[in-house]
Order: sequence, then C-alpha cells, then structure tokens
Amino acid sequence: MPSDTSDPQAYFRRMDDGQFMPTHHVGGAWNVTEQHVAPAIGLLAHAVEADHAARRTDRLQVARLSYDIWGTIPMDAVSVEITVLRPGRTIELVEARLCHDGRPAIVLRAWLTQAYDSATIAADNFPTLPLPETLSAWTPSSLWAGGFIASVEVRREQERPGRARCWVRSQLALIDGEPVSATARIMGLIDIANGLTPIASPADVAFPNLDLTAHFFRSPIGEWVGFDISVSSGPTGVGLTHSILHDESGPLGTLSQCLTVRPALKAHGRE
Repeated sequence: MPSDTSDPQAYFRRMDDGQFMPTHHVGGAWNVTEQHVAPAIGLLAHAVEADHAARRTDRLQVARLSYDIWGTIPMDAVSVEITVLRPGRTIELVEARLCHDGRPAIVLRAWLTQAYDSATIAADNFPTLPLPETLSAWTPSSLWAGGFIASVEVRREQERPGRARCWVRSQLALIDGEPVSATARIMGLIDIANGLTPIASPADVAFPNLDLTAHFFRSPIGEWVGFDISVSSGPTGVGLTHSILHDESGPLGTLSQCLTVRPALKAHGRE
C-alpha cells in the first residue's frame, strides 16, 4: 500500500480501518523512501492523549515521553496500539506502539501525572533563547533531503557545528482534519533537533538516533518550538544530541537523542 501521493496539508490521513497513511510530507531525511520518524513520534503522542481522554474525565498531564526506535518505517500505512502499564488515580504509565504490517517500529512509554497548584515555586534555571524573529532563516533542505524537512520553517543561530539555537514550525496538520494538542504538534517536529546543527556532514558520517526522550515541566503553547542544542560524539561510535526546549514564553523541558555514529557508506538507517 503506497503513501498518499496527493498534496493534503497534513502528515497523515486517518483511514477507515483505523490505520494512518503517511503523505509525501513524511518522506525521510536519511532515505526518502522511508518515513521520517518525527511525524510518527507526534502521532504516538496524540494517540496516548486521545486514549487517555476517552478513558477518564479527570485528565492527567504529560510529564515524560520516551521513545525507542526499533527500525525504519516504509512509506506505508501504520497502526497504533495502546496499553496502560501502570494505571492510577494521580499517575499513569502508558505504552504506545507504532506498527507496520504487524511489526513494531517505534515504542513510546509516557508518564502522565496529576496537576497541582505549584505556581508559588514555579521557576526554571535554563538560559533564555532569542525569539524566532531575531534569528536568520535557514533552509534545512540545503543539507537534508525528504518531504518532512522540506515542510518545516527553521530559524537558526549557529555558534559552531554541534552548537546552535533554533526555532522550528510547520504549517501542516499532524493528521488531516483532526485537531491535536500543542504537545502532540511539537512532538511531531522535535526529532529534527538531531539534524539542525550536525558536527559532521551527513554526506560523510551517518548519525541516526536510536531513541528520543522529552521531559516537560509545563505544557507548550504557540506554533514555534525552540531548541538550544548541544551535540556530542564519543570515540567509539556513540553520540548525543541534547536540547533545551522552548516556546515563545520560555523554557519548557528538555530533549535527548542517543546516536549511532558511523561512516556514511552503508550507514543510512538503523540496521
């Protein structure tokens, strides 16, 4: 079953059988015939929130979203499975699996927690990020291929390779005709952090991420998501992309991505 070749202003279309068909805007950066995992990561976040809303009226909030990327995903329909691993009145641990043809491709574990009034001690100790309009536009398609990269708007201030401050937004919906939360929307973008300021050219070195973990101390607002990015690489083929996440109101959490770093020849993908 091929991807949707029309031009809907969305990354996925929900199908009658409950599966999700990627549009060409989901095309990958390492391999354009595979899905970029960023929209799928957002899709799983939305699925967790939708399942939670359907099960209970006393809504919990997202505190952590931790994804393990099991393999590549072809440009084909995917399904989502939800399991509540640890039910609770004030805390839940939920697992969501994105599968293709019955095979898990991404597994998410999400911690949801009850909201309390902690306004009197609300604080953060992260550096501020220049607002989007103060940074120069950067075209990520000058470095990366694929429909997903072509679909986003990026502002970037690069200090050096591996160290940059960036803002990203997209005018596309995550799912055609279906509203999603601000959290799910930005989760559909933030995997891009690993490619915003690489320490080496992807023509020479491949560095796909094996996972992605986002921690939040407040919910995001607005259309932009900001990244204060630091990329590190060790001597034996393991790297780390770490970002402080922002919206236009300030810092809101952190993002970490574990990288497998290898020569580019026959290195694209997660085999």
